[in-house]
Amino acid sequence: MNKTAAFYTLGCKVNSYETDAMRELFEKEGYEIVDFKDKADIYIVNTCTVTNIADRKSRQMLHQAKKRNPNAIIVAVGCYVQAAEEELLEDCKIDIVIGNNKKSDIINMIDRYYKSETKEDLVIDINSKQEYETLNITDTSDKTRIFIKIQEGCNRYCSYCIIPYVRGRIRSRDQEEILNEVEILALKGYKEFVLTGIHLSSYGHDLLDKKEINEKMPLADIISKISKVEGVERIRLGSLEPMVITEEFVKVISSIKSFCPHFHLSLQSGSDTVLKRMNRRYTAQEYYEKVLLLKKEFDYPSFTTDIIVGFPGETEEEFEETKEFLEKVTFLNIHVFKYSKREGTKAATMPNQINNQIKSKRSSELIRIGAKMSKNYREHFIGKSNKILVENEEIINNIKYYLGHNERFIKLAFASKSEFDYLNKIIEVRNTDYLNDEIMLCEIMN
Repeated sequence: MNKTAAFYTLGCKVNSYETDAMRELFEKEGYEIVDFKDKADIYIVNTCTVTNIADRKSRQMLHQAKKRNPNAIIVAVGCYVQAAEEELLEDCKIDIVIGNNKKSDIINMIDRYYKSETKEDLVIDINSKQEYETLNITDTSDKTRIFIKIQEGCNRYCSYCIIPYVRGRIRSRDQEEILNEVEILALKGYKEFVLTGIHLSSYGHDLLDKKEINEKMPLADIISKISKVEGVERIRLGSLEPMVITEEFVKVISSIKSFCPHFHLSLQSGSDTVLKRMNRRYTAQEYYEKVLLLKKEFDYPSFTTDIIVGFPGETEEEFEETKEFLEKVTFLNIHVFKYSKREGTKAATMPNQINNQIKSKRSSELIRIGAKMSKNYREHFIGKSNKILVENEEIINNIKYYLGHNERFIKLAFASKSEFDYLNKIIEVRNTDYLNDEIMLCEIMN
């Protein structure tokens, strides 16, 4: 009987990609993959350490797995491992700890453990590692949109962020390897490819000595090459830093038919003084200029962003500056986070830490502003045609709807009594109304 393995992923889309890649390694070795809630021989938790809450959740999932099967091998992988190696090595419920840039060695680690039954540790000095770790995927459970990891690490050191310390310096994936993976996945029927990384905007900056890289715009270069792969119908980007947006960059990507005009431009604050304390290296005005550049070349592009409220020392005046700036841009979605002190970062030692009551109040205000702004943006598309990539079907109010997203990442739904299988099809539709606060209704165009 085959051994069984179960996976649990915390954190970002990069972690999800890496879990999929590790799952494939196990499948190739003949393991049966089971649900994390089931009894398994091996449990792998791909951890997160972006906040103290993420640390706690990582520990909880590791301990839950040991309770589920006391005889199982428990493997802790990833960012929390990188940050808390000693703590995890002392934890008797965890058998193997694997840091970042060593996930590809997981099968060898487990084989060695079976032979010796001694605790295994593979955590390296991540900041001394310069090579991109090769991990690949050829399939996932989601058959429509797929994330492609093209970059690792971050050199920015924002004052609130632990990630550069646990992911290391920037490392970029070779173009040939990226294109090979995209080709395989396009042949399997995936239509939308979302490029992701820890600091996507820095892609290629460490590969400039290679002849195939466009030295001025390595990110635009790989986007352009992916667009030429047969079967690729949509290309979308993960989170971008505003400073990667230049006139030349925008002209290249706007000329690519398959590129989706949806930009997740990380803002964090609309106040220059807060941005400076965060070490974000741009001003609100510089951010806005990048928005205008994109609006100039794209027809009504959508913008999503992240905002941290209650950063140390944030005054009412600074918070008002953020509110005013958000109204100026008009975002499709705003992801609001209450500042969470992360030990090991500069911000954790800053004076004037904001109390939770104020953070909650400010968070609620921005969520209300964001919801109103989102509706205002989507109103523009009522009566207009666009294309939906159908991702799933769902019964809502006793009616079967097909759901998906358009090019600008607006969530759409249409009802159909037809027996035709719309899943993973890109269909031209006309937006008609709202199904609810999050989903717009549309109808198929004849």
